[in-house]
Amino acid sequence: MPSSRRRRLRVCLLIGQLGLGGTEKQVVLLAEGLRQRDVDVTVVVLTTKGPREAALREVGVPIVYIGLVPVPGWRALVRLGGALVRLTRYFIGARPHVVHAFLYHSYVLGAPAARLAGVPVVIAGRRSLDDFKRGKRWMLLAERIANRMTHLLVANAYAVADCVRTSERVPSRKVRVIYNGLPEQAFADADPVRLNTGRPVVLCVANLKPGKGHTYLLEAGRLLRKRRMPCTLVFAGGGTEHAALARRAAELRLDVRMLGARQDIDRLLARADVVVLPSTTEGMSNAVMEAMAVGRPVVATAVGGTPELLADGRGVLVQPGDARELADAVAAVLTDPERAQEMGSAARQWSRTHLNCDTMVQQHLDLYAGLVGRRCAA
Repeated sequence: MPSSRRRRLRVCLLIGQLGLGGTEKQVVLLAEGLRQRDVDVTVVVLTTKGPREAALREVGVPIVYIGLVPVPGWRALVRLGGALVRLTRYFIGARPHVVHAFLYHSYVLGAPAARLAGVPVVIAGRRSLDDFKRGKRWMLLAERIANRMTHLLVANAYAVADCVRTSERVPSRKVRVIYNGLPEQAFADADPVRLNTGRPVVLCVANLKPGKGHTYLLEAGRLLRKRRMPCTLVFAGGGTEHAALARRAAELRLDVRMLGARQDIDRLLARADVVVLPSTTEGMSNAVMEAMAVGRPVVATAVGGTPELLADGRGVLVQPGDARELADAVAAVLTDPERAQEMGSAARQWSRTHLNCDTMVQQHLDLYAGLVGRRCAA
């Protein structure tokens, strides 16, 4: 795409907040990459500031806050209505060619606002399976209405795309897959973090919330201890399950280090003997991708896009909710260093080819330019 056309391309990336989650990280990487390619990109945030704001400010990406304050009950509808009006007014003034919304609340609110403002191209991201919507008819209804206003859905894994086609009844022509991307520094070796333990370190990088499967990892830790293979379990992530998991770890008398939300994941990975993701539901895990990039052996549940990452011997896949199988897999990795090294090397090589951030950004840019060209021609 010629540079002169790129400079005229205006893109708004819409997200709920700028916390430390994987989707927020991908939005930052995409915004930075588009900025480097002379795209006029703005990140629009529905709610409040977050720690990822600094990275965007550093590279000169503007951030616009809509000021949506979540509240319970019927007042939420009033707040959502006000946010819809403010968002529509912003799009009318900014006149973007593309609005790309990430995560449920952003695309449900963003699609009608963008269409009311006359935005040529409206895209909705899909980052996870549909577990969180099951049994919630109002969520499904709002999503289907938004889908009718959306020109394309972009999933970050083929498993997620399949879920979109089946559960949301979206035709294949309206769905694309673009893998998450890793920046070059994700492949660099880091200095291991100091951790006072002589036991093997089992690292789990995931928010402490239902669906991430931490309880199964605790049970696997108990089984490993019974087999005289005690480990130090390291949980990196914050969330609502912190207190319950801490109590359970104490009951089982396990060596568990709950570090909260961290920004030095590279140093934690460098210290880990094995990385485990025991999720019962998952989209495309940034934690698994980052472990692969530095050659750490990974044991993870076969959910969502994880099998796409760890296929062909790049990791060990286990069934979700099976603590015994999880313990067996961790033990197999820890007792066979040669196999663990081969697994990590294969994962690192594959991720360099398939999870490159430049590729991810260019695929989005080509998609945006193609859609805008076709919409404007029509």
